[in-house]
Order: sequence, then C-alpha cells, then structure tokens
Amino acid sequence: MRSFLYAVILGLCLGLAPKGALAQSMIRDAEIEAGLRNLLMPILEAAGLGQSIRVILLNDPQMNAFVRDARTIFVTSGLMMALDEPAELQAVLAHEAAHIANGHLARRPENADTMSGASRLGLVAGLLAAGVTGDAGAGAGVAAGMASSAQRVFFSHTRAEEASADAAALRYLERAGVDPTAMARVLDRFAGQELLSTNRQDPYVRTHPLTRDRLRLVANFDGGTAPPPDSEAQYWFDRSKGKLAAFLNPPSWTFAQVGNDPSEIATMRRAVAYHRNSEGDAALRELERLILNHPADPYYQELYAQVLFENRRYDAAIVAYERAIQMSPDAGLILAGYGRALLAPDSPARNAEALAVLEAAFARERRNARLMRDLAMAYARDGQDGMAAWATAERAALEGDFETAALHARRATGLLPQGSSGWLRAQDVLRVAETKND
Repeated sequence: MRSFLYAVILGLCLGLAPKGALAQSMIRDAEIEAGLRNLLMPILEAAGLGQSIRVILLNDPQMNAFVRDARTIFVTSGLMMALDEPAELQAVLAHEAAHIANGHLARRPENADTMSGASRLGLVAGLLAAGVTGDAGAGAGVAAGMASSAQRVFFSHTRAEEASADAAALRYLERAGVDPTAMARVLDRFAGQELLSTNRQDPYVRTHPLTRDRLRLVANFDGGTAPPPDSEAQYWFDRSKGKLAAFLNPPSWTFAQVGNDPSEIATMRRAVAYHRNSEGDAALRELERLILNHPADPYYQELYAQVLFENRRYDAAIVAYERAIQMSPDAGLILAGYGRALLAPDSPARNAEALAVLEAAFARERRNARLMRDLAMAYARDGQDGMAAWATAERAALEGDFETAALHARRATGLLPQGSSGWLRAQDVLRVAETKND
C-alpha cells in the first residue's frame, strides 16, 4: 500500500492537506483493489455488466456506499470494517451494481445541475474519482465531500429505485452463488438510523433511504438453500480487510490481534504493523517469509518494495518492484511505485527509464496526484519543461488548487507545440481552472 502510510496514517501527503471541497480521500492500493475486484466479478457476471466497473475504497470512517457513474462503485473504509463476511460486502456491491444496471444514473442529469459549474466539465467530473493526497498508493481526494447538501441530492435514490435495486441485487446474489440473506444482515446494521437526526445518521441512510419495506423485501425473497461459503471470496475479504485494518489502526492493536500467528494474512498484518512502528528490518523479515511461501504473489513483492523504498534502500526497492511488475505487468499502481523508486536515486542514467515507466503508469492511472508529481519531476530532469509544467498543472487541479493549476497550464501552453497532446491536456486543465476560479 504505497505511501498509504504517509497519506492516511501520518498525513504527509507531500505537505498538502485537502483543499476546499476535497473532503474525502481514496485509498488506492493494488492488493486491496485486487481483493475487491475478486469479490465484485461474480456479481458483475450475474448482472450482465461489463468487467470495466471497479470498486474504489474511500478513507471515511462512516458507513456508506454509492455509485458516481456507470464505471465506479465507492465503498467507505468504515463500511468495509463494519462488515463481517464477504457475502455482506458482495450484497452491498450487488445493490450498487443494480443501480447501474437499472439505469438509475441516467435519471440524474437534473441533480447534477445542482453541483458547481466546474464540476460539470470533464476533468473535474473525473476528479470525483481522482487523487489529491500525494501518492498513487494512498489516493486521492474526492471533489465535493458527502457533507455538501448538493452532493447528498446527487447521490440520493428514490424509494422506488431502492426497491428496484434491492430486488435486482437479490437475484444477482442468487445467480452468483452468494447467500442473499447477507443483504438483510447489512440492512439490519442501519435499522433505526432513520429515527436519528441528520447529523447523527450514517451517510448511507441519507443516500439510501431505509424503510421497513426494504427489510421485508429481503426477508420474503426465496433464494432456496443458502449456498456454502466461498473459500476464495473469504480469502480475499480477509486479506483486503486485514491489510486495511493494519494501516488504519495503531500497530499495538494489530500486534494484539495477530500475536505470533504464523498464518499468511496474520504475517502480512504483522509486517505492516512493524513497518508503521518504524521497525523496517522486522517488517522485511515477515515479508520475506511470505514471499518464500508465495513467490508468485505480486502484492507481497510490492509491499516488500514499499518497505525498502520508505527505508531509503532504493536499489533493493527497484529490484523488488521489477519482480512485482514481472508478475503483474499491467498494474498501474505498481508501475507508479516502480517509477518513483527509479527516480529516487536522482541518477541521470535511470531517469529515462523512470520517465518511460511513469508514462506507462499514467496510461493506466490518469487521475493520480502523486504520479503527476513524479511525472513532472521526470520531465524536468529530461529537459521537457513544457510537459513538466503540464504535469504540475494537472497535479494542482487534482489537489483542488485551481489558481496554481491555471498558472502552470498557461506556462505549458506557451512552451509546448500547439496541437500536441501535452498542449491539449494543458488546455483542458486551463479551461477547468479558469471556470473554477471565476
């Protein structure tokens, strides 16, 4: 979880706090996202949806889940930590997937008009799933937090939509071989929330109006005999939640939870706790045991590389990242970490390689502020001042600093050949920044 440590635990997001409406941050981690994708895939198949939909985890202790567009399901860390089994999380994912499949998002253009003018532009709309904290591994601020009344309207659903989504989700769960009664267990967690004042409710209640009718619908669904637990789903749920918990909670809590348990996931959690406790050598020893037993796992290699990198052992980190990339060559987040490690020694011989790797990462991870910072540095070292200015402008826009974004975008358009890809990107940033600054 590259620099999740910095962004979420230590708050070192390059010294930049989220600005203005950038009220939430995304937890971007290749391992956790792989786990969430494994849980989502049978739901998408059952719903007849394309595989391009992804799950993004928000760093928010309150329980919530919502869809922003037809390609992204957001789940908060608070909801994930509150759930006890993979079927419960899959029930949430099935419900949100049903909103996409049933076309509920298409009915929201009038709600979107309540957002700011800039948020209707392509770039800023993308910022809803973008990064502000300074790290590809830790993620990104979401433009306009759930606290704003406008966004509560935007993400809200009617009771008719909720009933439709619940009914569809139950069918998806049954087709996917997931226990449909897990949905009832999720809804039970929110029972009674409607009686609380708005400021005491979990956001889920404000964006997903709960009624007893929803619980009755789930209770009356005849899904036949409950399927047996899915060991693969349980594994990825435990692994994803375990890593998240190890980064969110104090190391002492993790040590108390796992003790000397030699099992795979306990060892990973212990390694994270040692790393967060500034015991790098102990963390590396735990990870070496994991890698010995799971030599083809790219995510343990990536975590090993992260620990090496954050302990300033750059050459070893580069080797570890190379191994992770060999195992998962298309993982944009791992590529971003590899490029960052190549930049660290400030070696001219490695800068060209770093730039190539970071550009490949950008092709897969286009809304990532830390990646843009690294790209800007690589372009500057390569003497490409115009591209460095563009990357700096886009990073500033992702961070919500539109004044700085406009400044660097203007510089980029003056340095880059008119009509080039970098010039066009700078123009996009400039249009958004000027609209936001009006």
